[in-house]
Amino acid sequence: MTNNKDKKVLNVPNLRFPEFKGEWMKCKFGEIATGFDYGMNAAAKPYDGQNKYIRITDIDEASSTYNNSSIVSPDGILSENYVVNEGDILLARTGASTGKSYLYRKSDGKLYYAGFLIRANVAEHNPYFVFSQLHTHRYWRWVSIMSARSGQPGINSLEYASFPIFTTTLKEENKISSLLSLIDERIATQTKSLRNMNP
Repeated sequence: MTNNKDKKVLNVPNLRFPEFKGEWMKCKFGEIATGFDYGMNAAAKPYDGQNKYIRITDIDEASSTYNNSSIVSPDGILSENYVVNEGDILLARTGASTGKSYLYRKSDGKLYYAGFLIRANVAEHNPYFVFSQLHTHRYWRWVSIMSARSGQPGINSLEYASFPIFTTTLKEENKISSLLSLIDERIATQTKSLRNMNP
């Protein structure tokens, strides 16, 4: 057995594309994302044909995508401050769904996000790479610890901003994200097929 006592343990993943070298960096979510803003407090109304409203219940449990099976719109005066944009990640902040997340896709259209969601925008890194780290056992252990403060689970914006995120070069993040998105799409397709077989 090799003695590693005097060797430096590098901060790198166990599996890696061979063309990439160097250590990954560990930072806080709030150091690579901006915003951490709360959504709008508005009731839902029937879909107006243009403005969609995403609430915690509209994030699919299995795929973390927008569930458009029953589209609704936000009621009242609409502000562009609550429109979800490219690079935005939404995080559920209260209740049994605390920790649930969603990454905006252009195909989902014009979305306003509700008050029990927190929005963080990732611009300098690959948003899908960051979003994927919100589906790890490490993340869910952290959610379990952070949300166990009272009878009603919850994580606020400052707490979400403190979550440890790993980053690397944008080129490596992009390649990893391409692979992960293909796997996620395959899983989503298989899940949909199984649901259709067992209505």
